Amino acid sequence: MQKTKRPYVICHMGPSIDGRIVTTNWGSLPSLTAEYERTAQTFAADAWIIGRVSMEPYAGKTRVPRGKVKHRIPRTDFIADTEAESYAIAIDPSGKLTWQSNAIDSEHVITIVSQRVSNEYLAFLRSQGVSYLFGGRANIDLKNVLEKLAKAFGIRKLLLEGGGKINGSFLTADLIDELSVLIAPVADGGIGTATLFDATSTRGPSRHFRLISVERLKGDLVWLRYRVRR
Repeated sequence: MQKTKRPYVICHMGPSIDGRIVTTNWGSLPSLTAEYERTAQTFAADAWIIGRVSMEPYAGKTRVPRGKVKHRIPRTDFIADTEAESYAIAIDPSGKLTWQSNAIDSEHVITIVSQRVSNEYLAFLRSQGVSYLFGGRANIDLKNVLEKLAKAFGIRKLLLEGGGKINGSFLTADLIDELSVLIAPVADGGIGTATLFDATSTRGPSRHFRLISVERLKGDLVWLRYRVRR
């Protein structure tokens, strides 16, 4: 494990043979879901992190009160729970997730926001008991966020399970230490569908990996594990 102040980051995903990650048109693949969750548990991670779009089904929908906050809430981090056994983290710069609870199952929710979110939204997060960390003025500084997660919550190992853009952002920032992929026995064939890593630039940030292990799993899945070469 690296000696930096940030958590060790494992990108854990279940892409198709051609690297796509949107499963809508794949049909029934029960082994993929079961094996994905099982293999995730083997890492004994302290937390998992995804983007806003991926988190929406978990967050639920409720109403953010408007017009009731008459003062500016300081743009300082709000820590609601540091004793949870594990954490569910969302990257939500604009503050669009309307949390119904401060936990997913028993995992305490932490949301990463930018300083441009409204006072009403910050008051809403506080009322729901949702922890939040500021990732930057407008854009999210992922390295700084990871260091905050380690310092405030004691997170040492983190599963990155995001969409292509979030994964691509971590790859661009060179913040992925290990890659775990369960290759599903399906070729998606779609054009414009999200892939394992979608960087923002036309020329992506190439990273080299060293193979750790290969394992055949149920349902014709193949589990590949790599470490980043540095």
